[in-house]
Amino acid sequence: MTRALRADAARNRSLLLAAAAAEFASRGVDASVADIARRAGVGKGTVFRHFPTKDDLLAAVVLDRVDSLAVLALDLHVASDAGAALFEFLTAAADKQQQLDFSFLRDAGEINDRLASARERLFAAIIALVERAQAAGAIRRDISGMDVILLMCAPAHVVSFVPDAPPELWRRYLGLIFDGLRPEGAHPLGPAGV
Repeated sequence: MTRALRADAARNRSLLLAAAAAEFASRGVDASVADIARRAGVGKGTVFRHFPTKDDLLAAVVLDRVDSLAVLALDLHVASDAGAALFEFLTAAADKQQQLDFSFLRDAGEINDRLASARERLFAAIIALVERAQAAGAIRRDISGMDVILLMCAPAHVVSFVPDAPPELWRRYLGLIFDGLRPEGAHPLGPAGV
């Protein structure tokens, strides 16, 4: 395969992932391959050369997002300011969720099995960020890694209930989460449920 063909295939894959993300976000798992191909500016055959089934395409979209968050978390693990690194990660995660609402995954049961190892890598990277921020005194000691994992979805989820929400409203709720994670003025939490 020549370099130009490989570059063309990589470009088509990238276009397909972006188009699929947009279609799945707006139509859920019922998005059609034809609509995804049209949005990407390619034929249906190109979709199936890259992704044999629609489930493969859906899994690739989600894995792409999960993997990019895991890479970011790992990159931030070496930042000099552990608290700022955790907050930067949470901001990026909330922003990515704003771009692609993962709620459609509730209806996509079988691809969740493919996500298990990617999710484990992401969760381990987040827990490492949390532990590092705690060791630096940047966040409260009674916060668990799972608390942060669950909270990272909250800003976009909360805003989804606000009709005609301004595009940046999620940042307000992310700020409230940041304040809740900081040790200053913290009140004891109830027992951990997870």
